[in-house]
Amino acid sequence: MLEIDGKESRMTSQKTQPITLKIAVVGDVHDQWEVEDGIALKHLGVDLVLFVGDFGNESVEVVKAIASLDIPKAAVMGNHDAWYTATEWGRKKCPYDRSKEDWVQEQLDLLGSAHVGYGKLDFPDWNLTVVGGRPFTWGGSEWRFADICKERYGVTSPEESAAKITAAVKSAATDTIIFLGHNGPSGLGDRPEDPCGKDWHPIGGDFGDPDFAEAISQTLTAGKTIPLVTFGHMHHSLRHTKKELRKAIFRSPEGIIYLNAASVPRIVENDSQKLRNFSLVTLEAGVVTQAALVWVGNDLQVVSEEILYERSHSVVQPA
Repeated sequence: MLEIDGKESRMTSQKTQPITLKIAVVGDVHDQWEVEDGIALKHLGVDLVLFVGDFGNESVEVVKAIASLDIPKAAVMGNHDAWYTATEWGRKKCPYDRSKEDWVQEQLDLLGSAHVGYGKLDFPDWNLTVVGGRPFTWGGSEWRFADICKERYGVTSPEESAAKITAAVKSAATDTIIFLGHNGPSGLGDRPEDPCGKDWHPIGGDFGDPDFAEAISQTLTAGKTIPLVTFGHMHHSLRHTKKELRKAIFRSPEGIIYLNAASVPRIVENDSQKLRNFSLVTLEAGVVTQAALVWVGNDLQVVSEEILYERSHSVVQPA
């Protein structure tokens, strides 16, 4: 057995994939993170935790709690994680003295190497690299939050952004890439119920990030394997209707599973019981075989499970 960050991993050898890798994706947190969440993840037996951002409005204490989670993890920052910094509107409402404090940087410092926005985190024992999309993205084709991208990363356009993400891929120690973004890429549909579809008036339109899509395309061209692209930002609950939910899964012709994990609110009270959700992805030999949204109750048991995707196995008939 091998040890990764103090956690025993189910490995056959250092050069091969684990028999089964269980990945938890935590959707937009929005200040809903408790000690019990870490306990639940341990109880679920996950090997890796991916956070899609929007921890809160520059919520340093929430990020501090998440950074202390002793399970291998990777995270990317969302637009709310620079809420009082990225725009003039936000700076006017800032609750702290920005000349003396920088809550955005505090969050980044707390996460350290676990923050993969415009970067990557290698897990060589699993033959896996997590690459982050553009941090602090608002979504859509319009270049929003331009100041923070320029000031923090020297990025001034979608083209430069795609190049920076692709550079992280090129520096990866493995050829199997999981992409982690706050918002998803463009190209997943333009209906309001699609994974990144615009669900406010006028409804309809693709609100995915074109720079993210371009980086994914270049990664495929480079011959890398991409089993999973996961993100949040566009909540499952639609703003224009309560009759249906956003589609959480898209499978591309190349076999990539795109997972929107933003089931918000992620903690709810139900019949005096507190329920918390996680998206669970099973990766076998570098291939996604199942993705599900689970709700965990007070006793750490899975109260409900919605299978979002399950790989079909063709049956070979005996001759």
